[in-house]
Amino acid sequence: MKLFRTYFKVGFALLAIAVMSCKGGTETEGEELAMAEHTPVEIKRPNIIYIMADDLTTQAISAYGGIYKDLAPTPNIDRIASEGMLFQDVLCTNAICGPSRAAILTGNYSNRNGYYKNESGGKFDSSQWTFPQEFQNNGYQTSLFGKWHLGTEPAGFDTFKYHNSAGQQGHYWNPVFNENGTDVKEKGYSTNLSTDFALSWLKEGRKQEDPFMMVLQYKAPHRPWQPDTKYEDLWEDIEMPYPSTFNDDYAGRELTAGDTEMTMEYFSRRDMKFEEPADLKGREKIKWAFYGAKKGEVVQPEGLSDEEGRKWRYQTYIKDYLACVKSVDDNVGRVLKYLDDNGLADNTIIVLTSDQGFYLGDHGFFDKRFIYEESIRMPFMVKYPGFVKPGTVNEDIITNIDFAPTLLDVAGIKTEQEMHGTSFKSILGGNTPKDWQEGMYYHYYEWPYWHHVQPHYGIRTQKYTLAHFYYNIDVWELYDLEKDPEQMNNIINDPAYASVIEELKSDLKALMTKYENNKSLEDFRMITDKDFGSIVDKKDSETSVQDVLTGKTSK
Repeated sequence: MKLFRTYFKVGFALLAIAVMSCKGGTETEGEELAMAEHTPVEIKRPNIIYIMADDLTTQAISAYGGIYKDLAPTPNIDRIASEGMLFQDVLCTNAICGPSRAAILTGNYSNRNGYYKNESGGKFDSSQWTFPQEFQNNGYQTSLFGKWHLGTEPAGFDTFKYHNSAGQQGHYWNPVFNENGTDVKEKGYSTNLSTDFALSWLKEGRKQEDPFMMVLQYKAPHRPWQPDTKYEDLWEDIEMPYPSTFNDDYAGRELTAGDTEMTMEYFSRRDMKFEEPADLKGREKIKWAFYGAKKGEVVQPEGLSDEEGRKWRYQTYIKDYLACVKSVDDNVGRVLKYLDDNGLADNTIIVLTSDQGFYLGDHGFFDKRFIYEESIRMPFMVKYPGFVKPGTVNEDIITNIDFAPTLLDVAGIKTEQEMHGTSFKSILGGNTPKDWQEGMYYHYYEWPYWHHVQPHYGIRTQKYTLAHFYYNIDVWELYDLEKDPEQMNNIINDPAYASVIEELKSDLKALMTKYENNKSLEDFRMITDKDFGSIVDKKDSETSVQDVLTGKTSK
């Protein structure tokens, strides 16, 4: 793992040189930029653009390397990294959409912000403090465009336009947006539309002389991975490579990783782009579209063997997913160009991230949820001209509860609000505090919908992952990330690690106590079982999907 990270340090130094050269600097000047001592220079009341793509993962961003980097590069996203800082170890505390968004907004774990689950998780409590409100109260112009997915109306924004259909997941094509309280059906592709809204506000919707904080949150590349028309057949004639763990047999993890509904066998007809019969309506329409999401329902063309079908589903999935990412990258480029063209690039901080990681066939999975690396590692990069040294890479453990205090800190905003998270502004400037966190507490609560991932909690350090799966099993897992970075070997019963396990369990308990969540397993199970309500009040064409799949009758 250390060699892996060293590789990226060298790579980004070279990338910074390349960017400098392209801008007219010499190779020597570029080397000086990458290697010289850096003195951070702060911007007074900088503009901030926070960009978050839903289910975007490090494997899909060429700045992070990986098997797709040459086939599906992301040059505009990479530019943020090359002109700023790329983070290798930003982790999600609860790797599922709504709870992660709540943690980011509040700087607090689920047990404090009250938003534990997507399914039956209710609505986000909008009466509580969030960082956009603090920006707004301190004279910043604030805006939100794209995906919200928290049920209640956004607080702390002067203007907003967010997806308000399909349980606030939104649709890729001709989506409905809540535009400052009014639902409007827009025409076009959602990724492009969200950027259109953002650029329109930057041009005409704000006071040009005052600082702004804009949140731009794309639906893409979330399921069902529908590309823009121009990218539908982008890789039609090639076979995408397979992750090294694609054929994982889950040995030693049979009751956890080996007992899910997120393998290549659980793609639906809608996911696989089967043409829907024109006469279907209501429950029958949903039942047809989501066939494949239940055990024993395998979707593939006729005549394929099991292995051929599995590979066909992966190829369909990965090409659609990466095509959606291509549009995200294009639109990030549109934002960067606007800043360049309008003299805003030098006084605007840009953050790019996701709500968690995602599986792209790794371990034979799609989706997220687990404490394993692919789902908890969030892509994260920050461009802060003058303060962040271009082309740098950070390896410290940072979590999504640290975002809110950091954004306020870099804007020079003081707050009395208590948060679980801690500002990493000094890390952006190249200085890691001596007492910086060495491990993260993780907790996932949802069961069994969606994807049948066992609730679990654990600790992730730079060297180890320790997890306890507890809902209706009692299973501990341990992974040595230096010897086994792909997490294929559960070494919980290896006597050589007995003292490591004891120490990690002690550290885990200390973190649970620190974050006010050192409760009994029965208390945790009650959270999993509790119906906090639906994210939306009204029924729409997708609200009853679970009822259809389970055979329930909607009231």
